[in-house]
Amino acid sequence: MAHAYTPGLKVTDSTIIVKRRRLPILGEVLVNLGDTVTPETVVARTKIPGDPETVNVSNKLGLEPEDVPDCMLKKEGDAVKKGEVIAMKKSFFGMFKSTLEAPIDGTIDIISPITGQITLRGPAIPIEIDAYVPGKVIEVIDREGVVIQTHAALIQGIFGVGGERQGVLKMAVKDPSEVLTGEHITADMKGKIVVGGSLATLDAIQKADQVGVAGIVAGGLIDKDLVAFLGYDIGVAITGQEDINLTIIMTEGFGQIRMADKTFSLLQSLDGQVASLNGATQIRAGVMRPEVIVALPDEGEIHDNVFGGGMDTGTLIRIIREPYFGKLATIVELPAELQQVESGTRARVLVAKLENGEVVTVPRANVELIEG
Repeated sequence: MAHAYTPGLKVTDSTIIVKRRRLPILGEVLVNLGDTVTPETVVARTKIPGDPETVNVSNKLGLEPEDVPDCMLKKEGDAVKKGEVIAMKKSFFGMFKSTLEAPIDGTIDIISPITGQITLRGPAIPIEIDAYVPGKVIEVIDREGVVIQTHAALIQGIFGVGGERQGVLKMAVKDPSEVLTGEHITADMKGKIVVGGSLATLDAIQKADQVGVAGIVAGGLIDKDLVAFLGYDIGVAITGQEDINLTIIMTEGFGQIRMADKTFSLLQSLDGQVASLNGATQIRAGVMRPEVIVALPDEGEIHDNVFGGGMDTGTLIRIIREPYFGKLATIVELPAELQQVESGTRARVLVAKLENGEVVTVPRANVELIEG
């Protein structure tokens, strides 16, 4: 029996999604409360100060530090071009001159009479934040960003890489157990989000990258194939910032795992529609899951049905912490009282029977629900 691992993952054909879009530093908000936005709408922008570069004017021109300000041809705040003369020393009644040129394009940030140094700051780096999803602006955060609300279908994955992208969903296979190979990837898939079944092979990923596919969604992925594609092992860090042109989302886990029927059916029903996806994942504290979002008409019903229910006796689980990491089990008891665990803290636990018959007690936070 194939198992799909769903650790509280949402897979719903109709829900309300709220996205907070914020700048990393204060800037300018470009939309208003109540505005309707598309994924490409730039909702806020700012500029991050450029990198600083220090120049020792005192040493280069043979000056005392306190004399440096008088020799500067530019003052603090002035813009300069690389190669432009920014300081000059005159000697022998002005007959001889020594000059200093700006090493970079930028702005004079600091002129210090104490150290005799100046600090140039490179050109500011523009930063723009788009809406990511279509919807309505329900809140404006002054000089920081906005909150956007949309009615959409939502599929959360268990792990992903790559950042935010948009594209038309394209079903490349007909069955949730079918493997997505390079033969499935065609030139007309450029800019699209390709959906596979139980596995996306390395050749499928590489060909998708060559074609210009925006994203791949599949049940599983072989971990060594991901390392081969990225060129390094991502470890346990937060993903989503990889320098790649393709976002990959696994709905079930590492390895060849049949995509859950309900997840596959939902993606089939959305075939041909524009989706937003993000591979950003954080498994530890502050859990963040990769996602596929497809906006729906506002007048539609809100179902918010999550495929895979809550914990109960008889529920299938997978343990995701040592010493039983990766083991499948069935819940046999859910004690109501807090119990002391190995770390010494008190937590809610469950009693489960492993596939080999062993009965173990583990913290509830250390398990994933399983949809068979």
